[in-house]
Amino acid sequence: MKAKNAMLVLALSATSALAQHANTSSDEQIGNAARTLHESALVLDTHLDTPSNLHRPGWSILDRHEQDGDFAQVDLPRMKEGGLDGGFWVVYTAQGARDAAGNRAARDHGLVRLTAIREMVAAHPQDFELALTADDAVRIERSGKRVVFISMENASPLASDPTMLSAYYALGLRMLGITHTSNNDFGDSSTDLAGAEWNGLSPRGRALVEEANRLGIVLDASHASDKVFDDLLELSKAPIVLSHTSAKALYAHPRNIDDERLRKLAAKGGVVHVNAYGGYLIPTPKNAARDAALAEWEKRVGEYSALSPAQIQARLRERQEIYRKYPVVPATLDDYMRHLLHILKVAGPEHVGVGADWDGGGGVAGLEDVAALPRITERLLAAGYTESDIKNVWGGNLLRVLREVQGKADAAHRP
Repeated sequence: MKAKNAMLVLALSATSALAQHANTSSDEQIGNAARTLHESALVLDTHLDTPSNLHRPGWSILDRHEQDGDFAQVDLPRMKEGGLDGGFWVVYTAQGARDAAGNRAARDHGLVRLTAIREMVAAHPQDFELALTADDAVRIERSGKRVVFISMENASPLASDPTMLSAYYALGLRMLGITHTSNNDFGDSSTDLAGAEWNGLSPRGRALVEEANRLGIVLDASHASDKVFDDLLELSKAPIVLSHTSAKALYAHPRNIDDERLRKLAAKGGVVHVNAYGGYLIPTPKNAARDAALAEWEKRVGEYSALSPAQIQARLRERQEIYRKYPVVPATLDDYMRHLLHILKVAGPEHVGVGADWDGGGGVAGLEDVAALPRITERLLAAGYTESDIKNVWGGNLLRVLREVQGKADAAHRP
């Protein structure tokens, strides 16, 4: 199983195992004010890993799926139910070998994943539309369709060549993440067990920043090391984002961001989009027996995107048995809101958004899929944030950054 798939499966397992313990309101109990505000906002999420599902046998974005029964948290019915107008759909590529063959494999995988996104849009033009600019997003939402921006998580599909970015730009790419969980030829990851390789961005990574600025592509520092974040902030001529990152002050995971860097990000006009991946919100006690059982289960599952619905159901039953035997307490909506409210306080509501990592490991008890998004609006209203603040969090801040990034691009690439 690819790393991203494994994180999703394990996160959903933990979330569903004890979801009944979450102290949250039911959808029916969400107040009218929160519901009305949520529906009036342009609601965008900056990290939708849903493209990993698009080529699954028998799976359709138009059908309503169950997150605990189909490894899926995003589909059109639940987007409508949760008021999610769209966001950045991710071209994710696991980090492989960094040789010529590995680079070719990453390049090909990235193009296949990007093609899957464009195929979804082409197959359902009445429901989805590709967005290239902030104005596109506003227009698409007003038309009643869902907004499809394209982003890349882990720059390995560029095959160590910054100039390949122009090809992805031509195909619709508008956000670029440097690394995933391992170092690559462009920079250091926050979680590579070998530690830093480049002490920040590599020379190719610095060239990549220049090329992204020239084209008008938003740079994303999520998953990258703190030093890569520092380099991006220093080198980029336009604001940067963190597409799915939580607060290090609340849980000192290397994947999270500290308060000092949050303030620096805000001072440069950037935005941090808060992650709902439970493993970055609260510590999870280790259990050797559970880990071994899950590792063996992962081997049996393999690449889940190739499984039939019946095979997925069989694997789910096996997983549920493991969690009955070795239970784990999941992160909850309360935990997520602690991170979101802390980051709002430190960075300010003009510099915060939501990037929950749906279909890539995100989701907590009480916020299991995108149908539950109005609960965040309800909590923000209860915390005293204004309607303007909340609309900025849901999409206004992101679109401001996109406008600034594209406004600073070379004239030949300026929308």
